[in-house]
Amino acid sequence: MDAKRKAPEGRNETVRPLFIGSEVFRQTRYGSDHPLSIPRVSLAMDLCRSLGWLDADNFLDAPVASAVDLADFHDPAYIDALERADCDQTVSPEVAARHHIGINGNPIFDGMFRRPATACGAGLLAATRLARAPGVYYSPSGGQHHGRPDRASGFCFLSEPVLSIRAMLRAGLGRVFYLDLDAHHGDGVQDAFDDEPRVFTVSIHEAGRWPMVRDGARDGARDGAPGGLGTVEDRGGGQARNLPVLEGFNDSELEFLMEAVVLPILTDFAPDAVYIQGGCDALADDPQSRLALSNGALWRAVAMVGGVTERLLVTGGGGYNPYAVGRCWAGMWATLNGLAIPATLPAATEALLRGIDWRHRRGRVPAAHWLATLSDKPAPGPVRDNIKKLAAKVLDA
Repeated sequence: MDAKRKAPEGRNETVRPLFIGSEVFRQTRYGSDHPLSIPRVSLAMDLCRSLGWLDADNFLDAPVASAVDLADFHDPAYIDALERADCDQTVSPEVAARHHIGINGNPIFDGMFRRPATACGAGLLAATRLARAPGVYYSPSGGQHHGRPDRASGFCFLSEPVLSIRAMLRAGLGRVFYLDLDAHHGDGVQDAFDDEPRVFTVSIHEAGRWPMVRDGARDGARDGAPGGLGTVEDRGGGQARNLPVLEGFNDSELEFLMEAVVLPILTDFAPDAVYIQGGCDALADDPQSRLALSNGALWRAVAMVGGVTERLLVTGGGGYNPYAVGRCWAGMWATLNGLAIPATLPAATEALLRGIDWRHRRGRVPAAHWLATLSDKPAPGPVRDNIKKLAAKVLDA
């Protein structure tokens, strides 16, 4: 593997990225009918191992975050309710209403505490190590950017990004930059650091996508954001920028926003560490967004940021087509390592993709490229005027 490895430009070649994962993501699932009841982390791990990119030397087993760890951000009463729900596999109507457990897309299932607590444990492990020394960590199980202190939100029971960034700050890192590439706004993270000048959040997301603005603010979130939360006018407490993009958002437009907006802001903020939420529901193959990116565009965005920081944590996030998620996240790991992505997959790797059972209508006849290669066909296009105006408005802030 090392013979093929080339560190991304600007990266110290002695820093070997580490993958943090766990078998819990194979052993538990959100329930048969939930959009997240698909192989994602386990599939990415399997693809990387099949391609010779992951072994005992660059893999760390994620610990389970304790209730004490989680209470750094989450309400102890909510943590207790989540643990009890996992044990009892039911909640009272009062607990459901108070903590949004078992309702609003946040199902009760076996492992519903251990699974997100392990994702948080992975992020906390990376945060602790990054505070000690430069490094690159990849934790595709993380990225739960909608989680709230006292309730589940948007399929997120806990907030790994908030816990991890808080741990970095507590351990002595002075400033952390958070970039959210998910198709949904990183609302929970932005709000958690609304009054924290040491954290800068940037979210590139689909305009009008959930979480939708209702009466000027999302349920339980901060009131008073001009134009609504997640809009370009919304700058949180000053250390937030939002880039809501329109349907059809293409590779060229993401690259433009990265070069014109994200990298200048990042450079000016001069963080000690960078966190990238690498949700891949902005891909053209995802069933829950109207954006049109190829996975190569996300890989390039990660490489751009990775080339200008010595402390980097990259996680997962949204993504609802298992073929697209597994291939994208495996390619993201290759990108972090500077590994060449093969044009066609070996038979054993292709067999992993052919073994997926996705009962969505789009999975009945999988697209040929979902099975034969990791790389999507590039999706370049014109940089539309609305994207240029968006960039100008953010930079004028």
